[in-house]
Amino acid sequence: GQGPAGDRQELFPGVTPGEEREWIPLSETKRAIALGFFDGVHMGHGALLRRVGEVSAQKGLIPTAFTFDAHPGSRITGAVTPLINAPADRADLMRRLYGIREVIVAHFDSMMRMDWRDFVTEYLVKEHGAAHVVAGHDFHFGYKGEGNPQRLRELCEAQGVGCDIIPKVEMEGITVSSTYIRTLIAQGEMERAMEFLGHPHVLTDRVGHGKKLGSTLGFPTVNLRFPEGVLVPAHGVYATRVWFENGDSRPAVTNIGVRPTVDDGDRVSVEGYILDFSGDLYGQTIRMEFYKKLRGERRFPTLEALREEVMRNAQETREFFHAV
Repeated sequence: GQGPAGDRQELFPGVTPGEEREWIPLSETKRAIALGFFDGVHMGHGALLRRVGEVSAQKGLIPTAFTFDAHPGSRITGAVTPLINAPADRADLMRRLYGIREVIVAHFDSMMRMDWRDFVTEYLVKEHGAAHVVAGHDFHFGYKGEGNPQRLRELCEAQGVGCDIIPKVEMEGITVSSTYIRTLIAQGEMERAMEFLGHPHVLTDRVGHGKKLGSTLGFPTVNLRFPEGVLVPAHGVYATRVWFENGDSRPAVTNIGVRPTVDDGDRVSVEGYILDFSGDLYGQTIRMEFYKKLRGERRFPTLEALREEVMRNAQETREFFHAV
């Protein structure tokens, strides 16, 4: 179970963060593997993942994605790049939307030290049973990023491994990239972000105890948190949809911010008021999808004024989902 760099790789079929995962020998079966970081799992990534699905169906391979545990940019430059999604959400999006069955999460630091040839011949082919690989036009790998799409294609050919290099994907003349989508989410432009992602922006978390503001105001709310290192969207109120463990979903009005009316200090909270729902969701893992920013965060003179505004936002949310 040791990779060439001596670090144990893990496979993660589940989405619950932090759970113990069984170590599975990977090279016993053959895989078609998409290579990349896949932050956000956007339309550009979708082109790679769809191709892996097609090849897997044709050749009887396991559709797989390879990704890193840390953002390559933050490791190389030292500048911290906030992630669009936590790794568990990335894996869930790839499985749910593109039928990826296995996600290999590699330690980026060990990948940086690996010779680019070894990454292909030892790591992908021998250890992970790669029979076909798919990479983007700008994928670099191995020590000092010396591996590039041209070298990958040539080495795969020599190894008898199939290889597709996917050109960049553009929409409205803009290259679809995680960098651009991060800017949109940071500004609260969820509808435009959804166009480039190909799905609504998501946050999955276990419901925690909040300040019980919802019960004070007379409606049920769920309290979530963005994991450390994950981008927090522009503060404000959003039309969202909440998915429960049993597969049901409900629209929700969700506030992201420091809740100025109730003086929550500086801690960013995510509080969703679920429409037409009663019940206790504490301890459940739920997925929240962000569709549209309704307004910015602001302080209200009284809790009653806040309640009236939330009711107005609830009506806007109902109308939004009715029209969608």
